[in-house]
Amino acid sequence: MHTHDKPHHGHRRIKTGIAVAAVAALSAVSAVPASAGDGGTGASATKGPIGHAKIVHGKAIAPSNAPWKVRKVIAAANRIRNKPYKWGGGHGRWNDSGYDCSGSVSYALHGGRLIGSPLDSSGFMHWAHGGKGQWITVYTNPGHAFMVVAGLRFDTSQTAGNGPGWSKNIHAERLSDFRKRHKARY
Repeated sequence: MHTHDKPHHGHRRIKTGIAVAAVAALSAVSAVPASAGDGGTGASATKGPIGHAKIVHGKAIAPSNAPWKVRKVIAAANRIRNKPYKWGGGHGRWNDSGYDCSGSVSYALHGGRLIGSPLDSSGFMHWAHGGKGQWITVYTNPGHAFMVVAGLRFDTSQTAGNGPGWSKNIHAERLSDFRKRHKARY
């Protein structure tokens, strides 16, 4: 018998090691709980209870458990929060010198890749899905649009300045006068 004909005990150790690693990997995957709204993948848009954003020096700070797209919406809204109100602003181009109500909502949603082109307040009445979202809800009627993101209102009418900004005053008017719209999972 030649040396290369002898059974190698090292092969058994390698096969055992691979089997142990495979079992460990499968155990780790099955430890991720599957959420009802994610098709059983465990990749839900939320990571536990919905968090609430905070306002610090006029800027919204996303909660630590906010999904990536929600963080991007907040970041985009923060970029234009000090721009002046401009009727029709944000509808002809994303980067404008000022924004109206629906233009500012459109800009922020575009930052989170939740909208492809700007909508006016009437257009938002048919956008995405009806009802409140988990993280983001657009409130709209033919004359006005604003949104609530992680518990804060982003709007052009409830701010200290004369343009888009954040407010804790969500119920400034009768919300029953507005349609509620949201993107799936958010």
